[in-house]
Amino acid sequence: MKFWQAASFALVGSMIASLVPAQTTEKAEYRQGSVVLGKVSEGTRVFLGDRELKVSPDGRYVFGIGRDEKNNQRLRLLAPDGSNRLQDVRVLAREYRIQRVNGVPSETVTPPEAQLKRIREEAAQAWAARDVNSDLTDFAHGFIWPLIGPVTGVYGSQRIYNGVPKNPHFGVDVAAPTGTVVVAPAGGIVRLAHEDMFFSGGTLILDHGHGLTSSFIHLSALLVEKGERVEQGQPIAEVGATGRATGPHLDWRMNWFDVRVDPATLVGPMPKQ
Repeated sequence: MKFWQAASFALVGSMIASLVPAQTTEKAEYRQGSVVLGKVSEGTRVFLGDRELKVSPDGRYVFGIGRDEKNNQRLRLLAPDGSNRLQDVRVLAREYRIQRVNGVPSETVTPPEAQLKRIREEAAQAWAARDVNSDLTDFAHGFIWPLIGPVTGVYGSQRIYNGVPKNPHFGVDVAAPTGTVVVAPAGGIVRLAHEDMFFSGGTLILDHGHGLTSSFIHLSALLVEKGERVEQGQPIAEVGATGRATGPHLDWRMNWFDVRVDPATLVGPMPKQ
C-alpha cells in the first residue's frame, strides 16, 4: 500500500476525504496514538470538532490521536460551494506496558528545588518548538526509522523510575552505542537544537509541517542547527545517554501540537539488521 493511497474513502458530494491509517484497514479506524493523514478535494476546508485544520493547496492535512483518547473523532468537510459533510473516525483502544527502570540518577527522578526553574524554562522552549503550524508538507512524503537497532522502549508504556511512578513514556527507544548516527525520518525544519536539557539531554525537534514534529533526545552530539532545513535520511545527531537515561539509546517522539503520538504508527516494524 503506497503512503498516500487511501485505505478508506468517504464520498461526500463533490468532496472526497481519504484517510490513511498507519495500520492498513478497510474502515476509518485508528488506534490510540495514531497519526492520521488525509487528503481532500481542492478548496475543501477540514474541521476536527471545532478546530480547523491546515490544508495544503493540494488538499493534504494531518492530525493526531492521543494516548488516552476514548472518543471517536469527527471530521467536518466544508466544500467551496458551502455544503457540509461529516465523517467519523473510530478510535480503537490499546493496551500499554508497565516498565520498571532502576539505576536512574536520583536527581532526575525527583529534581531538587534548585533545578525547577531550569526545568520549566526548558519545557517552555520545547513546547514552543512544537507549537508551530507551518506550511511544510514533509509529513505527506513518508517516514523512515531514524535509527536501526533493538527497540527497548515503546510508546504509551507506564514507567516506574527507581520505584517512583512517572508519566507514561511517549517515545520509541532504540538502543545503539554512543556516537551512532541518527538520520531524519522525514524532511523538515529544525525548531530546537539544545545540547543539554535537564531531562532529555541533547535534544532536537524537527518540524514536518502542520503541527507534526519529531523530537530526538538523549543525544551526545547535534549535527544540525536551529532553523536549518534537513531532508529525509540526512544525518542530524548522534546517539548518547544524556539527561535522564541509563544507557545510550535514541528516544524518538512525535507530537501533533500538544498531542503526543506514536512514531511507530508511521514507519511500521523495525527492519531486520
